[in-house]
Amino acid sequence: MRERYGPWAVVAGASKGIGAAFAAALARENLDLVLVARRPEPLARLAADLPVRTVTVCADLADGVAPVLAATAGLDVGLVVCNAAYSPIGPFLDSDPAETKRALDLNCAAPLALAHGYLPAMAARGRGGFVLMSSLAGQQGSPGLAVYAATKAFDVVLAEGLWGELRAHGVDVVTAVAGAVSTPGLGRSTARAAPGTVTPAEVVSAALAALGRHRPRTVPGRLMKVSSALMARLLPRRTAIGVMHRANTAMLKRE
Repeated sequence: MRERYGPWAVVAGASKGIGAAFAAALARENLDLVLVARRPEPLARLAADLPVRTVTVCADLADGVAPVLAATAGLDVGLVVCNAAYSPIGPFLDSDPAETKRALDLNCAAPLALAHGYLPAMAARGRGGFVLMSSLAGQQGSPGLAVYAATKAFDVVLAEGLWGELRAHGVDVVTAVAGAVSTPGLGRSTARAAPGTVTPAEVVSAALAALGRHRPRTVPGRLMKVSSALMARLLPRRTAIGVMHRANTAMLKRE
């Protein structure tokens, strides 16, 4: 892993949940880490627990990725993990335009800017990797999560296009399309975990196992794979949107 994707990896959205699990997994593979998140305290605690060299960058990527690029200017970055995300929840008509724009900036513009910032050098040297986290919410319209779902659809299509372009240059791209994950955010927003809920470690294991394989996307968890196939291939689009509407409405009632 270090030879293929090292010596340095950037993990955006690293302070907790899936991002922290990515950091731990990559540290076990002996990759040095650039850890990016908004809050300095959990970032510092995570870095202190890792047995590799670390650089911490406290930045809100919704405002741009310049701090990350500046911090890595002298480092040989061979892997980038785009995990930072923001999800405005609730009816679109009640939403704050500033909040929906933040979702667009963090979920779409930031990964795009990181791709521009790191992929050319990886392609030039003929090796590297780029992991983009997405969501099953983005497989169809998701009433109650309309903007978040749309940003996650963007992420999947971007990753698939980059996979098709960059594999000829020796650069591996994958998107992990996660369903319900037992993150701190999920624990706060629902009364109980949904069937098929996976752990952050399971998501990371699936993403890293799929990196460099013959498909541009992976869905972590067996039940979530079945759910993805059902929603995308078997159900009429209208029915799939209705399923998401009911699920999201139930989630909002439990909050």
